[in-house]
Amino acid sequence: MTGVSLEQKRRLVTDLPGPRSQELMARKLTAVASGVGTTVPVFAARAGGGIVVDVDGNQLIDLGSGIAVTTVGASAPRVVAAVTEQVEAFTHTCFMVTPYESYVAVAEALNRVTPGDHEKRSVLFNSGAEAVENAVKIARAHTGRDAVVVFDHAYHGRTNLTMAMTAKNMPYKHGFGPFAPEVYRAPGSYPYRDGGVDGRAAAARAIDQIEKQIGADNLAALVIEPIQGEGGFIAPATGFLPALASWCRANGVVFVADEVQTGFARTGDMFACDREGVVPDLIVTAKGIAGGLPLSAVTGRAEIMDAPHVGGLGGTYGGNPIACAAALAALETIEADGLVARARAIEDRVRTRLLRLSGTDSRLGDVRGRGAMLAVELVRAGSQEPDPRLARDVSRYAHQRGVIVLTCGTYGNVLRFLPPLSISDELLDDAFDVLTAAFEEIR
Repeated sequence: MTGVSLEQKRRLVTDLPGPRSQELMARKLTAVASGVGTTVPVFAARAGGGIVVDVDGNQLIDLGSGIAVTTVGASAPRVVAAVTEQVEAFTHTCFMVTPYESYVAVAEALNRVTPGDHEKRSVLFNSGAEAVENAVKIARAHTGRDAVVVFDHAYHGRTNLTMAMTAKNMPYKHGFGPFAPEVYRAPGSYPYRDGGVDGRAAAARAIDQIEKQIGADNLAALVIEPIQGEGGFIAPATGFLPALASWCRANGVVFVADEVQTGFARTGDMFACDREGVVPDLIVTAKGIAGGLPLSAVTGRAEIMDAPHVGGLGGTYGGNPIACAAALAALETIEADGLVARARAIEDRVRTRLLRLSGTDSRLGDVRGRGAMLAVELVRAGSQEPDPRLARDVSRYAHQRGVIVLTCGTYGNVLRFLPPLSISDELLDDAFDVLTAAFEEIR
């Protein structure tokens, strides 16, 4: 299933970081801006399946996928072959100057696989934040309105507009204002901390605030992650998303699903919206779209997508031909290799381990997520008080033993698990053995 020649086994031949990684880190500190941090202090040399090999020859289990990017693996055979062929043909012409077929083919594929059977259009960009910004532009052009609603704990990017849309201050917003205006925040659905509020009630609470503080007639778009990513892998209560989508339709508000982190089989559905049959007006995708190449997209209802004037959408690198080739190969891999089903199998295996652990350790306050997008929220024993120190210590313990684990959450107390869907069951078991040992040792 890996399609790579790398041995799919965790192996440490040096302490981490090893000497070569230490040398490179010293160079990084003198050459790279200090605002660019790193999670694991090792430098990658190769990657494939569920393994990252560092420059010292250590083999680490990958539970991060480059933040949900290498869903099909870091060197998926179809992606490697497609990219190699495209590089030999040409690397760039700019689609807005002399277009090429692969851009059109990616748009056709997105129109086919995204939720809903209505007529659609797509436009391609480079990053998730860029696509979110353009979704807002498209919604404003279509509605003639200005205001945008986002939600508590949201993350939408690091550009000026998307920093305004992102909730968390550090490290994303602090010191970088002033931010774009006409962005408003509403309460979301956070089942672990909502005191039993169900999805429809949580939606009614948000809608009441939107109507009172903004007014539907002023609102261009409601932008929401179907499962929040950086905010803590928060899956809203059942009924929350459908109720918001219904209100948007009734009020002429563009419902935008930010599926940058949740899209392309990650959650055990092709898109997270699929689980409750929610059909967004616009859907934003990136990360897992192209097997590690920079690509993003906005896909949506033709009448909305066609609202901006000719020349109003685009960018020099948007839909680069190499990234388009990778995207077509990544989508083929997802469909041909049954990766939606694989994500659900990963969920069954990982959730079982996490629930078993939470049953004996009250510091694991909440196990949540879907598919291969799972998390555990860590709290002080016997309470719901966030414990970011424990999250930091557990992740550091894992890193030192060759398991790449990421943290997230508004409170910094969530461990998130985003393995590539090409990972083996044996690697998953080994990784969660390490994490179990971490909780046993760290008190």
